[in-house]
Amino acid sequence: MESALQAVQMKRQKQGGGRRESVMGNQKTKSTKNGEAGETKEKDTGKKADAEKQRDERIEKTGQVTLDKNDRKHKIHLITIIGEVEGHDNLNGTSKTTKYEHVLPELAAIEDSSDVDGVLILLNTMGGDVEAGLAIAEMIASLSKPTVSLVLGGSHSIGVPIATSTDYSYIVPTGTMVIHPVRMNGMVIGVPQTFDYFKQIQNRITGFVCSHCGISKSRLEELMMETGVLTKDVGTILVGQEAVNEGIINDVGGIREALEHLHEMIGDN
Repeated sequence: MESALQAVQMKRQKQGGGRRESVMGNQKTKSTKNGEAGETKEKDTGKKADAEKQRDERIEKTGQVTLDKNDRKHKIHLITIIGEVEGHDNLNGTSKTTKYEHVLPELAAIEDSSDVDGVLILLNTMGGDVEAGLAIAEMIASLSKPTVSLVLGGSHSIGVPIATSTDYSYIVPTGTMVIHPVRMNGMVIGVPQTFDYFKQIQNRITGFVCSHCGISKSRLEELMMETGVLTKDVGTILVGQEAVNEGIINDVGGIREALEHLHEMIGDN
């Protein structure tokens, strides 16, 4: 009898010990899983922080960013044309500029990339170098990806062909566009050939603008030569709806309308 009782007690002790070992093993497993989950969460947080830092640095250096957080999973490349469009000479350090040597390679990369679905151009520019501005406008116009432009504060002078180079264009109600003849800085030789050259440059600009929007060449030149609007210059200021009425810009709207229209174009494409 005693040996039988001892055997039962030993069996119960073994079963209890096994249960304790099983509980301890489960606790260790849970602890390990929690630790791994914590490490994964920290890594994800670190990756997000690095991505946001790179995004901020890219915006600061180039004024460009990829918009890819939308519900439609479209990747839209945003390019800003701000300040003065810089030409072959560097402007002084206090001027805000758009450098064509930054914009042109980026546009080529966009055309070559299968990841980018569309392009949004934001403009707030006083104009600048004719050659650089037309180069940017021609590159945008030749993209196979859907493109939309949005004129914010203003898109003056050579900013006009850039604004019209996209598939569809918007201007905010308070946005302005100054239309004026070609100007030239520096020494000018007073011979007929110089004025012929001016006319040639003017024809390049008007030809591009008229082929990418609804205004006629005669009306555009009429706006350029207007003398009763600008007190110290020749030309015309168009504000918001006036630019649409003249056929230069497609519609009045803001960032909401511009992005919505671009998403629709990407969907149709």
